Amino acid sequence: MSASIIGTASLFAELGYQDTPKLPGVPYVVHDGKRPQPRVLETAGAVVIKAPADAVVLFDGSNLDAWTSGGDKPAWEIKDGAMVAKDKDLTSKQSFGAIQLHFEWKLPAGRPVNGQGGGNSGVFLMGLYEVQVLQSHNNPTYPDGQAGSLYGQLPPLVNATSPQGEWNSYDVAFEPPVYKDGKVETPAKITIIHNGVVVQHGESYLGPTAHKSLASYPASHPETAPLSLQFHGDPVEYRNFWVRPLGKRDQEK
Repeated sequence: MSASIIGTASLFAELGYQDTPKLPGVPYVVHDGKRPQPRVLETAGAVVIKAPADAVVLFDGSNLDAWTSGGDKPAWEIKDGAMVAKDKDLTSKQSFGAIQLHFEWKLPAGRPVNGQGGGNSGVFLMGLYEVQVLQSHNNPTYPDGQAGSLYGQLPPLVNATSPQGEWNSYDVAFEPPVYKDGKVETPAKITIIHNGVVVQHGESYLGPTAHKSLASYPASHPETAPLSLQFHGDPVEYRNFWVRPLGKRDQEK
């Protein structure tokens, strides 16, 4: 084996794990460092979309009134019109089920990043299903843990992350699971558009997000639940955060 191949194998081993459970339908384990890296795709950066008239605006740059930290006053700070991750997770006061979600995020320039460290956060739909937020531009990690992944389950189709210090946008359509007779009839589904590029297309979650273990659905599930934003020790910034609850068509109500 050549020195270059040995070096590549060593890099893959350092990126993730090999002692975690096997994922269904693919020859990889959870957080597999040997899983192929998504192709890097340069984009024009964040797509900024003004909140529609029927949106629930959770952050417009002015205050954190829509949020709480463990039932207390939000721990995060507002800086230059963005909310900055600090101290604790952030939880929305309002609960949601099926939604359209838009937000923009970035990691300030100059902060050292290394894999999952330095530029890590995440948005948990219903507090259960993570859309990974990670500074993945020029920052390799295990593919099911990079920006735009269904964390621990499915890598994005491409790596569309903006350079550090520049804004990213996520546009998300999410449907919670449907239960019938105490069993999952339809799993939770999601589409994610990262900087104008589809990176998850109608994909299904294996269950609520888990770390180093195989996700599975609980015996029961809420119809709605708050969103949560993860504080992972890094000052990730968010702005222009709005939600549109998705119900039945007007003519079917």
